[in-house]
Amino acid sequence: MAKPDNRKNNVERLQQMRENTIQNIEAAEETLAQSDMDGAERQAVEQKNERRRESIHAFEAEIKDEQEDRERGNY
Repeated sequence: MAKPDNRKNNVERLQQMRENTIQNIEAAEETLAQSDMDGAERQAVEQKNERRRESIHAFEAEIKDEQEDRERGNY
């Protein structure tokens, strides 16, 4: 049997995921600045950071939605 959906901590969980993603971007940028990666490796890291930035925007939108649901008393 599936567990019921517990959304009480979604905002906090999403905020933590957002913070972790920001830290990953910062760590990758430090690595890029301090290393002599070849062009393909550097490009792969830069592309991954771009996807991470897109994820941050998605987290922010989801956090907003979850916070609004919480304020409306939906859970």
